[in-house]
Amino acid sequence: MRSNLAVIGVGHLGRHHVRLLKELDCNLVAAAEPDERAREQAMTQFGIDVVADYRDLIGRVDAVTVVVPTRLHREVAGFFLENGVDVLAEKPIARTLVEGQELVALAKKHGRILQVGHVERFNPVLKGIADIGKNARYIESHRLAPFSFRSTDIGVVLDLMIHDLDLVLALVQDEIVSVDAFGGAVFTPAEDMASAVIKFKHGAVAHLTANRVALKAMRKMRVFSPDGYVSLDFHAAQGMVVKKQPGWDLQKLEIDKIDRAQVGDLWKFVFEGLLSLHEYKLDEGNPLRDELAAFLQCVRDRSRPLVSGEDGVAALAAAEQVIAAIARNRWD
Repeated sequence: MRSNLAVIGVGHLGRHHVRLLKELDCNLVAAAEPDERAREQAMTQFGIDVVADYRDLIGRVDAVTVVVPTRLHREVAGFFLENGVDVLAEKPIARTLVEGQELVALAKKHGRILQVGHVERFNPVLKGIADIGKNARYIESHRLAPFSFRSTDIGVVLDLMIHDLDLVLALVQDEIVSVDAFGGAVFTPAEDMASAVIKFKHGAVAHLTANRVALKAMRKMRVFSPDGYVSLDFHAAQGMVVKKQPGWDLQKLEIDKIDRAQVGDLWKFVFEGLLSLHEYKLDEGNPLRDELAAFLQCVRDRSRPLVSGEDGVAALAAAEQVIAAIARNRWD
């Protein structure tokens, strides 16, 4: 049976939700948007009913995607959960950790699906990370974007870095023991650039950089483990995995005795004899579409989302630690 869905908020990202949901296996019955101009644009562009008050949708929908400013997530997502409607809330799950925990509690109390929109989890380039496994020792990421005039109610940690915080937590699956961070405001009252070093209980370290006042967009991550490393470019949908060949043995290899002059093709010697290299080029993926399709599947079969409410809370908790560290090192 096809679910009846609505999109709450038809701003820049909300319109993408509407466009993609119209292509997926559901009944997109309506949207909600308080701004009259945006409401009329959505009705004209997509030919759907768009109401001014999201509360008017109760009784018409089984599930909603919540694409409103972060400060409204607790109010809007909480309203639908309390009224028996499944929710996909865009990231971050809420403005504060307490509000995020309240949403998780409401979903449990009312037996509802709560998924959080950490869309990078659905990026096909993540196949590279699976090859390295959960043995990551060092992770570095750079997530840069030109100033967009969107999400100005939150800083860059909750706006951009939280994507990488979620990815790191999903990969490492360990307890954070320390966070050091630096950042500051450039164009907005909150931080617009931030750099954080996060250390985990069993030795893994993540160095994350986020900047929303950059000249060019960049979304890259590298993951190093004792078995090799992965280089990921989320923006270009490319990935490269370098792993040790099964016969790799540093002690037997005696690297200092290798005469490089006698090795005709050093690159071939290393990457075909000692290491394996696999490149991914993934042009066909649409992470947002896949995220929405996964949500619809969870609504149908009542399964746990790939990015659950608890995952969203964990990412928000890590983000709050980064923000607190920035406050200790604030440059103003």
